[in-house]
Amino acid sequence: MKITIRYFASVREAIGHSSETVQTASETLAALRDELIARGEPYASALARGKSVRMALDQEMQDESAALRDGGEAAFFPPVTGG
Repeated sequence: MKITIRYFASVREAIGHSSETVQTASETLAALRDELIARGEPYASALARGKSVRMALDQEMQDESAALRDGGEAAFFPPVTGG
């Protein structure tokens, strides 16, 4: 399936771009994250399993078990704090 991936804040800075469109066989956000990590650097560091990374699917916060859909949009970003 074809999806758009958006990266925000420090994740965007680490990866070096704000979005990309990819073909993927991943069925969930977790599988997509693992697929991106497997690309190596800079994805491996930015999305590493030990890092706290928030995810959204079609602009709604989701846990990593959320199912991807063809034409959808996934987003990865660090936790946000306010003050």
